Amino acid sequence: MIQLKNSQLTAAAQKGMDEFLQVFTNAYLETIGGNLTAENMSKLNGLQHTLLAHRFFQDEMRDGGFVQLIQNGYGGYIFQNPFAKAIKQFGAAELARIIYKAKEIYDPNKVELERETTEAEFNAMYVDFEAFDDLEEMYFEIEEQQTAIIAAYVDENIADFAEVVD
Repeated sequence: MIQLKNSQLTAAAQKGMDEFLQVFTNAYLETIGGNLTAENMSKLNGLQHTLLAHRFFQDEMRDGGFVQLIQNGYGGYIFQNPFAKAIKQFGAAELARIIYKAKEIYDPNKVELERETTEAEFNAMYVDFEAFDDLEEMYFEIEEQQTAIIAAYVDENIADFAEVVD
């Protein structure tokens, strides 16, 4: 089990919900050597994977939206795993709805979205897949509120995410 210091969690929580969640996901990334692979996936439980997927999702959405998320290799981790269902169980139903809607775009276009591209081809994908635009706008409108819900769930079920030690 991944161990976190109570003092570390308290300090992060005082800074904000993003910092609080990042303490967990930083520990997960350290446990898997910084890179998620088929070989190290078993080092995390399902809830830890959900929280890590949320971090990847949040980071990629802030940087470049769904196209970047998928081009950077996270399409399968987000859309082909029960991420949306799990995040809904955390209470973040609005975020889950956005992910389910994005999956409706991703699934039939997976090959095109995941193919190796030049920078020009990558940039053109933003035009080709502007169907993601409305979903991205919806996400940014709810991101803070949904992240607060996720942080509260983690806090209320902390033992499922890490062992807290003094």
